[in-house]
Amino acid sequence: MRTSGLAVKNEKMKKYDLIVVGAGIVGTFHAFHAAKMGKKVLLLEKDNRPVGSTIQNFGQVVPSGLDAYWQKFGIRSLKFFDELQAMSDFTLVKNGSVYIASDEEELNLINEVSELHNHAGYSQEILSKTATKVLFPDINSDYIKGSIIYPEEYSVNSSEFIYKLIDYCEEKLGVEYKNHRAVINIEDQNGEVVVKTADGEVFLAEKAIICSGYVFNLLFPEIYRNSGLIVSKLQMMKTEPLKQFNLKANILTGLTIRRYESFEECPSFANLQTPDHLLALKKWGIHILFKQLPDGSIIVGDSHEYAGVCEVENLGLGVSDYINDLMKNEAELILNIPRKSYTQTWAGYYAQHPDGIFEHKISENIEIRTGIGGKGMTTSAGYTEAKINELFR
Repeated sequence: MRTSGLAVKNEKMKKYDLIVVGAGIVGTFHAFHAAKMGKKVLLLEKDNRPVGSTIQNFGQVVPSGLDAYWQKFGIRSLKFFDELQAMSDFTLVKNGSVYIASDEEELNLINEVSELHNHAGYSQEILSKTATKVLFPDINSDYIKGSIIYPEEYSVNSSEFIYKLIDYCEEKLGVEYKNHRAVINIEDQNGEVVVKTADGEVFLAEKAIICSGYVFNLLFPEIYRNSGLIVSKLQMMKTEPLKQFNLKANILTGLTIRRYESFEECPSFANLQTPDHLLALKKWGIHILFKQLPDGSIIVGDSHEYAGVCEVENLGLGVSDYINDLMKNEAELILNIPRKSYTQTWAGYYAQHPDGIFEHKISENIEIRTGIGGKGMTTSAGYTEAKINELFR
């Protein structure tokens, strides 16, 4: 491994058990669990505050959508969200999630996934068309064939949650949090980790975990280039407060049933056909989700475009009106949102990896963990607990 020859005087410097680089949800929950074990933890963030994937996402905590491996981490995460919300308002709302089938193929899939989740011991209930309409009267009747509901799942205000979690880690768990610290070098020297920031600060630790999100050019760029990581760009929209609606749960739809990993594990998924009217939506990775915020506004999305590590800028910073119109058209078949009520649209970005996450050991004491994809909000609390237990067992 290339080294920079950093010279440090260990006896004059505080040494941490763990340094975490990156204060998004994956990094912060690593710090959270290590601190709960009594470890001395330093959490470093390159910006004034985290502004990446953790706050750009939809804010649905849905273990129901994950494959069997990741679902276990998602279900475990629910327990931590229960504990956090019981202590203070972390913006977590246990309003459950419902997947609404719009045709017979989707209806068959929700029945099959119900069997899988019964076997896994994950609570859910199949609802008929009539029962779905009674519970969710705002959904257009013509769209509904039936549904499956998961009562234990959460929605969360992504734009606030991570900041509350960092504050908790600092105030209650003793994590040291330092922002405006862009880390430019990490190396293993004689069994201890030396971390250097862009402004010349040096920190020491027993272990370091790099949770870099979709930032690939500050540390170990050659590793990221050959990692298999890609970046997904998502478009989302938000309405003005619409008090006439009371959605009561995370609303996931037929396109989601056709997309999420849990349904891919169902026997009939391999024979699933895409109707002609959905081909344009599939091209842009569109599936329609709705989440209503406490003020009555509704978030609607989302789409997916992809680029490799060295081509992220090709995704652009703007949003496509064409893609937004595709989403609005499909959303209108499900929920009668007035076109003029949309007031905001934005793009979110996250890194993802074919293995579900990119885990790479730089040395015995330094590891990269990034590319958790769209399941970060759902699984990070449970996933990082397992990894911290492995690290300090």
